[in-house]
Amino acid sequence: MANGPTADSLKSARTVHNITYIRQVLSELREVAEAENADMLCYLIEMAYLEAGDVLAGQRPLKVVKSQ
Repeated sequence: MANGPTADSLKSARTVHNITYIRQVLSELREVAEAENADMLCYLIEMAYLEAGDVLAGQRPLKVVKSQ
């Protein structure tokens, strides 16, 4: 189970702004992929969109680090 982001991982307004921007662009890309009936692209873009939302909500970390 992934730990939520620490205060340090989301501390800057720039990071929040950038993730929000990425999420917005993914939404637009999904519309383009949907118009082309590109089902797999729609799925992958939607997963990335949801992931960005989870990061913003503090439910996912920005980085995934493997345990050693």
